Amino acid sequence: MEDVGEACSEIQTVSSNVPESPNTELKKLLVFKVYKRRWFVLLVVCLLNCSNATIWLTFAPVADESAQYLNVTLNEINWLSLVYMVVAIPLSFGTSWMLDTFGLRITLILGSWLNMIGALLRSCGTLPMEGFKVQYPVVFMGQTLGALAQPLIIFTPTKLASLWFPEHQRTTANMIASMSNPLGVLLPNIISPLMVEKPAQIPGLLLAYAVPACFICFLATVGIRSSAPPTPPSAGAESSGSEPFIQGVKLLLRNKAYLILLLCFGSGIAVFTCFSTLLEQIMCVQGYTNDFAGVCGALFIVFGIVGAGALGLYVDKTKKFIEATKINMSFTALACIAFSVVCLMREQKVAMAAVCSLFGFFGFSIYPVAMELSVECSYPVGEATSAGLIFISGQIQSVLYIILLQALTTPLAESPLSTCGNSVLSWRVPMLVMAGLCSLFTCCFVIFFHTRYRRLEAEEQATYRTKQSTGSATNEH
Repeated sequence: MEDVGEACSEIQTVSSNVPESPNTELKKLLVFKVYKRRWFVLLVVCLLNCSNATIWLTFAPVADESAQYLNVTLNEINWLSLVYMVVAIPLSFGTSWMLDTFGLRITLILGSWLNMIGALLRSCGTLPMEGFKVQYPVVFMGQTLGALAQPLIIFTPTKLASLWFPEHQRTTANMIASMSNPLGVLLPNIISPLMVEKPAQIPGLLLAYAVPACFICFLATVGIRSSAPPTPPSAGAESSGSEPFIQGVKLLLRNKAYLILLLCFGSGIAVFTCFSTLLEQIMCVQGYTNDFAGVCGALFIVFGIVGAGALGLYVDKTKKFIEATKINMSFTALACIAFSVVCLMREQKVAMAAVCSLFGFFGFSIYPVAMELSVECSYPVGEATSAGLIFISGQIQSVLYIILLQALTTPLAESPLSTCGNSVLSWRVPMLVMAGLCSLFTCCFVIFFHTRYRRLEAEEQATYRTKQSTGSATNEH
């Protein structure tokens, strides 16, 4: 009864004059309720997503100090971040199956515990105790546990939006949960350099990231009481994940529209990963400092979150998933082309900041809408399966793109303005290739992608049948 009392005003119901029917399935269709508790579940997912991202990139902004404190090379420090990508690809298949089979609650609680234990293990590995030597393998194991948690956390926004939110709030909920990850990417770029000015401050930094992970784990374990609300918020939620995992994968592989989205949007994720990973290396060649590169990275993320919020609200009201995705992908390709040109110029700080802001504004905004579009074009396949395979596609293409772009670099004989150190590379060809790949897959998506909104159609049909059944019941009485 407590859950029923939580029901918000957003209730779709029939006239109170309709008498009770013995048909329980009809009763489910007659009333769709939403619960205030959905906002708490969304909050936990956001905090967990943000915490996991901060653990991922803890060491990257303070790589030199971390290498000195842990007594390892910079390459070994880089592996503390790369392990996330290596672990995510094979584990993602199991995560999709787990979400659709065991549900949201078990997946989130397991992810929160792995995230917390990983954060605590990293902190224990760096404690300066008497007779205890700082151990890089212990820190690496903590990072690996965080990497194991990442797919369990990052796959949940689409599932959460479908199970807990009504159709007019789904894209917004997905956007809020998804954008908490880039926010988590931004935080260590600000917090880590502020807290670490010398190597001895590394243990304090790791402890600062471990405390929120413990609190979030407590919230998830105690606060999330069920995978779904007592009654579904929409007809789509009622049949969520109705296809078994293996059967769902087979359906996806036969779905032309989904395969186009899988390839083209996966390429978009790869381009953004390359941009985030290589930004500092690209900019230092033309004399831009690490601080300015950090500012550009921050603008990229902040404007991306703003763009995602605006587009999410628009699509929730209009349901124009395809139009919004195609238009924003086109603007993203133009921004990528602009970046590939401006990054090769010297002393263009204003232009560089503007291009990075536009790149993030249009590019990030596509993510939650495209994830919802993947569910619409593949329904009734489980949300975790359809969204998860796109994430896997993005990760695989990210690895290939980074390897390709780095292979295309050439050493520069001289670069008087360079702030890169001893190794100075030309990024002219790699940047043009990246812009070309982004433009190619955008054109393919704009020209060839067409689909029906299968989930919305199913919900409309369910509503129509409900009205017919209600009318019949009224006439009989």
